[in-house]
Amino acid sequence: MKLKVTGIVCAMAVLILSFLIPNLSAAQTPAAVLTGKVMASSGRVVSNAKVTVKNVETGKSAETLTNPDGVYTFTNLAPGEYEVSVTNEALGAKTAKAILTAGQQQTLDLMLAPATQEPLPNAPSLGDLGFTPQQSEPDAKLQAMLEKRTEMLKIHQRLGLIAAAPMAAALITGPMAKAKGKNGQTITEPTTANLDFHAALGGATAALYFTSAYYSIFAPKVPETPKHGAIRMHEALAFIHVPGMIITPALGIMAYKQENAGEKVHGLASAHGTVAWITAAAYGTSIVAVSWPIHWKLWEK
Repeated sequence: MKLKVTGIVCAMAVLILSFLIPNLSAAQTPAAVLTGKVMASSGRVVSNAKVTVKNVETGKSAETLTNPDGVYTFTNLAPGEYEVSVTNEALGAKTAKAILTAGQQQTLDLMLAPATQEPLPNAPSLGDLGFTPQQSEPDAKLQAMLEKRTEMLKIHQRLGLIAAAPMAAALITGPMAKAKGKNGQTITEPTTANLDFHAALGGATAALYFTSAYYSIFAPKVPETPKHGAIRMHEALAFIHVPGMIITPALGIMAYKQENAGEKVHGLASAHGTVAWITAAAYGTSIVAVSWPIHWKLWEK
């Protein structure tokens, strides 16, 4: 009988110790502290942001709010790995990892960076300014038009720059395709190769030029958008080089026929070179006007 009672007492003692020993061990392990500051991407502190810590191993979590200085603090945390998350209604959420050591305080600052630019404090909304939701919605039709205009003007610019190369070459080879004479007598006859090469360069220039002009003329126009500065200068010079690009080939054809006939260039055809140089000068200036950040104050008035 005594043995039976003794066995029961021992069993109860073992059971009690099994509960006490883990609690005693936990009580002997120093707690960890986690603190930090929550800030917005602008650098200002974020108060009343909800901060949550979750023990990765046990799944146990706790939460708190940041104070007016944007500071949060967790005490009595068991050592281990934690997942720290902060959320704010206006600025979104952020998650980070932290490993806490027994008896140590760790600092973990968190920054909230919203997908869109953070609104200024007390900034008026579009509704406050009198815009309806329909007016503030993006205009898909207008956006498509702007994209098409941008693409066509890019092609216009590229072809315009490319056209400058054969134009310069045509000006250089011009004297080679012109008969030289004295007192009405021809001294040097241009070769057929020189004439044909010069004519080919002129034809290539005209083809590239008018193709480039097509993309500029037929690009969609944005209503109620005034033009100023270099763009106005660029378009004003077109009143010189556009007629010039029509007259120059016409005079060139006349000169070509006279040269092939063994004649000295005469009449209107003799103005071919002068018109070509004036056209090239106006064209080159129009390119420079929009290729460098030059402010044409006179044209902005």
